[in-house]
Amino acid sequence: MKKYILALFGLIMGTGLLSSCKDEFLAETVYSSYAPATLTDSLGFEASVVGLHNHLSQFFTKSDAQGWPSVWQVGTDVAVAAQAQGIEVPYYNYATLIPTDGAASFAWSWAYRMINNTNIIIKNIENPGLSGMTQANKNAINAEARFYRAYAYNVLVTLFGKVPLIKEPLTTPKTDFVRASVENVNALIVEDLTFATNNLPDIDNVKKAGGKPLVARVNKAAAQQLLAEAYLRIGKPDLAEQQCLAVINSGKFNLMTSRFGTKSALAGDAFSDMFWYGNQRRGQGNRESIWVMEMENPNTVVGGVTNAPQQRRIWGAAYYQIAGMKLTDSLGGRGIARLRLSNWVIYGLYEKKDMRNSHYNLRRQFYYNDPANAKYKQPVPYTGADTVFKICPHITKWYQFDPTDEFGFGMIKDIILMRLGETYLLLAEAQFKQGKLADAANSINVIRNRANATPITAAQVNLDFILDERARELVGEENRRMTLMRTGTLVDRTLKLNGNSTLNPITGLASKHLLLPIPQSEIDLNKDAKLEQNPGY
Repeated sequence: MKKYILALFGLIMGTGLLSSCKDEFLAETVYSSYAPATLTDSLGFEASVVGLHNHLSQFFTKSDAQGWPSVWQVGTDVAVAAQAQGIEVPYYNYATLIPTDGAASFAWSWAYRMINNTNIIIKNIENPGLSGMTQANKNAINAEARFYRAYAYNVLVTLFGKVPLIKEPLTTPKTDFVRASVENVNALIVEDLTFATNNLPDIDNVKKAGGKPLVARVNKAAAQQLLAEAYLRIGKPDLAEQQCLAVINSGKFNLMTSRFGTKSALAGDAFSDMFWYGNQRRGQGNRESIWVMEMENPNTVVGGVTNAPQQRRIWGAAYYQIAGMKLTDSLGGRGIARLRLSNWVIYGLYEKKDMRNSHYNLRRQFYYNDPANAKYKQPVPYTGADTVFKICPHITKWYQFDPTDEFGFGMIKDIILMRLGETYLLLAEAQFKQGKLADAANSINVIRNRANATPITAAQVNLDFILDERARELVGEENRRMTLMRTGTLVDRTLKLNGNSTLNPITGLASKHLLLPIPQSEIDLNKDAKLEQNPGY
């Protein structure tokens, strides 16, 4: 089928048509178009939906700005920048977060490209004249597209608040966008996700390849979990609770409480097993995973990875820079520690006995591992500037080592986008917001019991404790910035728990940063209507 390069706002406004001369062989096919592709059969729709998965991956695998994963962690309660450079700087030095910010601009344009692509699919699949497909097949395609449209709008409304609401494909240049109310955006998100929950297959009945489910494809539980998060942000915790319970009570998932997978014969624990390369997919034994972005080695699978994911480099220590240390699988390969966990996470967050605090999950100690070194097997001294990024304490969730590519600019590890551990925490938040403190404590204790942490009582439940528990369980997985923006706690928690760092200290953080600036480029190009800037920018 034809290729269509689809974009929005400034990305399409400057598009021009190529002129041609009389020589027919010089005629060029234009692959960039305002007009939506006309999709007429199941193969075309299937290819278009796969394109949505590809576009989703680009939010997580952006590598031209290597600090992209840091944007969503540094300058919050869980992390500081270990190296003062790149796209992440305005997210701890908040005075430099201005409307020309590159990260805000990419998030905005990424979301609207996703929205336009989904609008094309939705318009075509809902065409009354479409034939040759069953209604069930149409509904499944529509549900997947609507899930991704809701996903993109949920990102936008969390980051920017009021945003333009676009429900039809763009067919001509448009320069009069206006921001819709948050309520109207939320209404579309709920509408789309309600349709998705009613029409997506459960995880055991998604598309299959070689007899195995392609669990990277969106399933009913993923839509229910996203809808629960949206309901929490909207202020409807009772409806959020219903969605979480539907996932938990489906019988399709369970917390991983026993050793499994590729490293189960080695020292470790059930929590760390979930994150080893080769253990993250449902087909690999991980029954906790709800939605996984699968990565394949591009040397064996063409297009197996988009871009060059930077998570391992961002989160892993640069221990290879210490004389007597060699890159190994057990230490996760080559990290460069562009961020460092906050002192609160390292020293104040966990009980000592908490499984998530074990050295299999949060590494604090290194041993010389080069047999040629006289200090072989001795501990590396934990003192001095080296603890900033060379032997800094770090999570092990992003470990992945390819001995044929020791430099490892990119990463080929799967990315768990949703898992049942988070479902219980969303449930606890929904129950807390309804005043069901005993129920919320029980939901949190399901997670804490798996981790061998001390159970809590109803009297201990508050939003701060729930956000603490999210950090214990989901650090390095969740988009921490978006969680704190969604709950309105970014400023208070960051200043309270991470405001005294002397390493690239957090400065200038204020209430206006509960929203990001609307990209100035979009305001400037929107010449026929006023696209309002967020307050304070």
